[in-house]
Amino acid sequence: MVDLSTEVAGLKLKNPTILASGILGETGKTLERVVRGGAAAVTTKSIGMEPRPGHNNPTIVELDYGLLNAMGLPNPGIEEYKEELSRIISCGVPVFGSIFGKDADEFAELAGLMTDVGISALELNLSCPHASGYGAELGSDPEMVKSITAAVKSATSIPLFVKLTPNTSDIVSLGRAAVDGGSDALVAINTVKGLALEPDLGLPILSNKIGGYSGPGIKPIGLRCVFELGGAELGIPIIGVGGITNGRNVVEYLMAGASAVQIGTAVYSHGISVFSKIITELEEFMKKNNYNSISQLTGLALKR
Repeated sequence: MVDLSTEVAGLKLKNPTILASGILGETGKTLERVVRGGAAAVTTKSIGMEPRPGHNNPTIVELDYGLLNAMGLPNPGIEEYKEELSRIISCGVPVFGSIFGKDADEFAELAGLMTDVGISALELNLSCPHASGYGAELGSDPEMVKSITAAVKSATSIPLFVKLTPNTSDIVSLGRAAVDGGSDALVAINTVKGLALEPDLGLPILSNKIGGYSGPGIKPIGLRCVFELGGAELGIPIIGVGGITNGRNVVEYLMAGASAVQIGTAVYSHGISVFSKIITELEEFMKKNNYNSISQLTGLALKR
């Protein structure tokens, strides 16, 4: 008998797959579809204090091995999104509320408002690479990561996850800062900063020029980041993200040190059914290789 369940910061998941922020997180109905597709938890789109239109089109381009996007954190603002949140929390699985802000005070205020609605955990977006004054611009500084995390920790009693940027020379220092601030888990990684050009015009394709690269092309980077964080023995769970399209990819992230994974671009590319496909493939791998539980896989590569 194979047990696919896992636990992250006291939250029990029936399997290790979670919907990543930024994909189908706009409404309660879309998230309910993801849950029916097999995801054990879902993450909302990133929400700020005020409505934000995001960048002008084009905001996304499909590349050979993934997607490059510069959405610019479009969202309706927390007050309008509360109604959708109230629908989302009844979907039957843990719901992680992703938030972004310009400073520690704004993050803390958002955290309180999100917590009041009844979500299961908060995910701090300290890693978006294409929104000026937000995301990675704050999350690349360990002291800022620590102070924002600490401010949010004091404003909520629910589990707190910090989503880290890969656009750094030392992701372990960012992870350690999040732990020092009181984070209950780390999410690694967000998208990798990149550029796409149109040779016939000699111009960047995205209106923002620089975007965040996701999909299979970044899997080695995500794995490396999880492996480094796991090897640092920071004492909290890691949720691995980046380029996961099949069950073997999940096994790779688990063995690198993750307790669970988030899936985003694969949903865009393969549809919601990708969750059930990945779960089936994961179970088949475990049976074939005589693994009985997710815990047997977690961190295995770190021990060898």
